[in-house]
Amino acid sequence: MKVRFENLTKTFGTLHAVDAFNVEFEDGELICLLGPSGCGKSTILNMLAGILDVSGGKIWFDNDDVTNLPPEERGIGLVFQNYALYPHMSVLKNICFPLEIQKVPKEERVARAMEMAKLVHVDTMLERKPKQLSGGQQQRVAIARALVKRPRLLLLDEPLSNLDARLRLEMREEIRRIQQETKVTTIFVTHDQEEAMSISDHIVLMKLGVKQQYDDPQRLYDEPANQFVADFLGNPPINNIPGVFENGAFTPDGSGRRIVLKRFKNIPFSGRVHLAIRSESFSADAINDEAIECEVVHVYKLGKDEMAQFKLGDTVFRAYIPSEVGLEPGQRVPLYLKNRGVFLFAENDGTRLNPPLDTAKAAKEV
Repeated sequence: MKVRFENLTKTFGTLHAVDAFNVEFEDGELICLLGPSGCGKSTILNMLAGILDVSGGKIWFDNDDVTNLPPEERGIGLVFQNYALYPHMSVLKNICFPLEIQKVPKEERVARAMEMAKLVHVDTMLERKPKQLSGGQQQRVAIARALVKRPRLLLLDEPLSNLDARLRLEMREEIRRIQQETKVTTIFVTHDQEEAMSISDHIVLMKLGVKQQYDDPQRLYDEPANQFVADFLGNPPINNIPGVFENGAFTPDGSGRRIVLKRFKNIPFSGRVHLAIRSESFSADAINDEAIECEVVHVYKLGKDEMAQFKLGDTVFRAYIPSEVGLEPGQRVPLYLKNRGVFLFAENDGTRLNPPLDTAKAAKEV
């Protein structure tokens, strides 16, 4: 089922929690609503579910306007962060419960519950109570309970937040497997960029109630629409070197040296900027004539590669460099810039100044 938002808005008094949200999610995809706390992602999910009223705009499920439909008529399955299982019921009865409310005959609801239990791998623990299950097992039961209704749309609100790191990894893989097997359109809310990048078909990145970018995960990382997107995605975070850009040349703060970067020569902008470079986008070997001379501050040994800190003017930044280069603190070395992962943003509002990379050309780069 496709999901479409037309100028969706939610206000709480003078606060715009969601502001003119426009996007369309394709049928059968897993989409993540990603962003920091307070960005509006859970608010969007609650409006989708019918838990929150809409202040403005419309929500469409395929060609059906569901903006004002009550939750029970929307055909959605909802999984919360805290699982919300009934402690006095067995796993089987927890999964069956939504069908019991719908007055589905007992034989059919048990058969459907067994099918879902097998899908989420809890079919060997049907007689256990929730307190006898691990956090990951409880989450599987909650997902089975949501899916047993055969929803048109599955909504997951920070479903992995209560799990430890290892279980989070296991469960996000399981959620992706379950979604691909069922083909149900799924919307997953998270603040964890790694979680979103690893399981999504597409991601909506939000900030203060406003959509910043809607794209597939790799393009979101490779071609950020603005400074916020570039900063939010990536570990370690992208390096931001402040300075002045004028006549196609960049002068870092505290340096006084103009750096001419051919990729930016046709950008008609003068003023304060951030030269943003991902840590993996540097090379110690000459791959072109675009180089910046830096001082090595510190070197962290990581085996095959080294994570080195460099200083350029007033700014210290990080770069991955092969260990055989043999960097030492205090050295001055030229670092060459790869095609991918280098951006220029206006300092005042984060607008991206350089156009998207020619991906066909970039694919030829080592």
